Amino acid sequence: MNTNTTPQKLLFAGRSFRVDYDGLSAHNIYSEDGESIRYAIVAGPYAGATGEARCEWQEISEGVYAISWQEADGATVVHVDDFVRGRSMAFFTAADKAFYRMQGPLTALADPSASKDVRKN
Repeated sequence: MNTNTTPQKLLFAGRSFRVDYDGLSAHNIYSEDGESIRYAIVAGPYAGATGEARCEWQEISEGVYAISWQEADGATVVHVDDFVRGRSMAFFTAADKAFYRMQGPLTALADPSASKDVRKN
């Protein structure tokens, strides 16, 4: 369930980020209201996968959000992203039932349109 925080206070709304985990990198672009995400896996075993999904979030401490979504193929994703310190933890169950626990840097991208790998489906 999303909190009552307004989109202006959400550190991720309307912005795009790159996450780099051991063996997997992705671009995540969040809608202006923080209620949906466009994503692209840009490196790793699922490279080339793209999509858009509704997401839910909860601020768990200042600048740290738990964000979750389910992809069209049934994959589920939960991030704990620290937008202040630039760190991400992700828990990801792929459509093939493989389960991943990952952590790594979270880097803001200059402009969502600069993420050519992320296209609307």
